[in-house]
Amino acid sequence: MSSDRELIEAAYVDLALLEDAAEAVARTIAGLDTGTLRVAEKSGDEWIVNSWVKEAISLYFRIADMEIMQAGVLEFYDKIPPKRNLESAGVRVVPPGVVRYGAFCESGVIVMPGYVNIGAYVGSGTMVDTWATVGSCAQIGRDVHLSGGVGIGGVLEPPGARPVIVEDSAFVGSRCILVEGVVVEEGAVIGANTTITSSTPIIDVTGPDPVELRGRVPANAVVVPGTRSKEFPSGSYQLQCALIIGRRSESTDRKTSLNEAMRSFGVQA
Repeated sequence: MSSDRELIEAAYVDLALLEDAAEAVARTIAGLDTGTLRVAEKSGDEWIVNSWVKEAISLYFRIADMEIMQAGVLEFYDKIPPKRNLESAGVRVVPPGVVRYGAFCESGVIVMPGYVNIGAYVGSGTMVDTWATVGSCAQIGRDVHLSGGVGIGGVLEPPGARPVIVEDSAFVGSRCILVEGVVVEEGAVIGANTTITSSTPIIDVTGPDPVELRGRVPANAVVVPGTRSKEFPSGSYQLQCALIIGRRSESTDRKTSLNEAMRSFGVQA
């Protein structure tokens, strides 16, 4: 017998094979829902994308039927139901917050009126604050705080593309936007209203010369929104960037360290 991965990979290339792969797709989504499968996993210092799992999510949208779902007087019409058995999972979801089936939250996660999409993974002790969204396939570590209105973008296609990743103990300030497979490494602090895409310059200004990065915020970095000049035929204009203005101190008490970092560098939450 072919493995689930083989069936899914074949059906993704040739939809005529989707019927044969339907059970494999369903098992894969169930694995995502229980946390036995993940879209991406860390190996050493790198994140490895399980592209066939992302392919299964895309195929699931094709085989799932539209249905009416009700929560009291509220009615929804969609293909994917909300996650169930939250009490037994130890996950707190405050109305009208939603965790979609096929997303996994470890015990101790709190979701305020926010949203966690299919394929996402959220670690224990993490807060998804009011109107924060965790996009499809995003990987959020343990003891992370996603402040109000944070937008973590979904990255479903192409299947090999890295999802947005926020590692353990990071803090993401209000109204931040992280998209296009950006990685926020462990313990980093992202100040309010910072937008980071795969092409956004992330400039370390803490040394005598600026050091430019893209797509990755280093561990324990303290980041705020900034601008820098660029010349165009019509004149000089300020383009958005992100500035690393310091480093969060090493501490076993992450909350104390976080508060100190935000006070020291004047970072808004």
